[in-house]
Amino acid sequence: MNRNITIYIGDTIAPVGNLFFNRSGNRESSGVAYTPEWIGSPEGFAIDPNLPLQHGRFFHTKKGEGSTFFGAIADSEPDGWGRQVIMRDHAKRRQESHHEPLSSLDYLLAVDDFSRIGALRFQDEHGVFQRAAENGKRRAPPLLELNHLFSATRAVETDSETLSDLEYLRGRGTSLGGLRPKCSVLDDDNTLAIGKFPSVNDTYPVTKGEVLALTIAAKAGINAAKARIVESDGIPIAIIKRFDRAPELNRIPYVSAATLLGIEDSYTIHTYTEMVDALRRYSADFQADAEELWRRIALTILITNVDDHMRNHGFLHVEKSLFRLSPAFDINPFPNKRHTLKTWISENAGDAASIKALVDHADYFGIPPKRACELLSLVESAVSLWREIGRSLGMSTRELKAFETAFEHGERAVAQKFAG
Repeated sequence: MNRNITIYIGDTIAPVGNLFFNRSGNRESSGVAYTPEWIGSPEGFAIDPNLPLQHGRFFHTKKGEGSTFFGAIADSEPDGWGRQVIMRDHAKRRQESHHEPLSSLDYLLAVDDFSRIGALRFQDEHGVFQRAAENGKRRAPPLLELNHLFSATRAVETDSETLSDLEYLRGRGTSLGGLRPKCSVLDDDNTLAIGKFPSVNDTYPVTKGEVLALTIAAKAGINAAKARIVESDGIPIAIIKRFDRAPELNRIPYVSAATLLGIEDSYTIHTYTEMVDALRRYSADFQADAEELWRRIALTILITNVDDHMRNHGFLHVEKSLFRLSPAFDINPFPNKRHTLKTWISENAGDAASIKALVDHADYFGIPPKRACELLSLVESAVSLWREIGRSLGMSTRELKAFETAFEHGERAVAQKFAG
């Protein structure tokens, strides 16, 4: 199988480039070539640091469990939950008629064009953006359909889904971020959001915990994705505003930190000091982004967010090769977990979630000692209000108790000491 997919950015009239895909048996390969028009355009920029804005075709080699595609394209692939929905839909359809096994390109093109993360868009050989909205159907359902969405996601989780459930989720259930059930939705103000649903495997209110964490982050002065809890027939659903859309739903190019750093696999240990090095090269405002990142690490430690891998940090394009940190997202308190970091502060610091190590490395972030204490004080003060903030979100005493070990631990006392 050989495919030639045209790449666009947002609503640009001229194509940015072409994505070439080949599958021979179980072997897959891909390549990208920019168009001369994009290379010569004053608006042109490299969509991926590993794809310099030059003539010629660039080939990508899959590494380990990484993607078949370059990072910027891989960032818009379906997440673990989305792949599950796509696989189930494909399996159901194979029962009706013959379908070839899904390729990496099939997964990429199964994501809804309207709600695909970032600004990249993919047009097939027939001139149709993928995935196109089905005839007569909305591209993203409104909030009033949350109960229907939850029922469909729960059916997938419990292996009881019907073709109707999968048809309803198809395209819409392939948003950014992890294995948890979720779906693209239109908020009450007609802006794009992600609805995150409770999982059948939850032992504590995870959706409420994420909204709690994002609310604390905002209280600490962190630029965090806007989030709230919506009850649908008694089911708490987290509504997270999409930050890669400007007013009028204009698309903003997005890359993950993994893409910016050229990270292909999820097994190699990486560090926040590496991210600082990338900020020095790519940030439109290094000092502001470095302070913001340092503050987020402090929050990660203090709320026991143990899932701080490089794909849970992102960047929004500003101009040419310059980016800014995206709003913080996928921040969750994890109760009863060992206090470790997926992304180490530095190689010397190891995986320990240590406030002292973070303070010791403040200079690497360009932060003087006094400023580090000020930032730490802001974060610790916000975290200290976790119960009050939780109650303001409608969380019960029992629900808050479930999160206690995530917020009450020794690193809080260390932070208080440094903060004065």
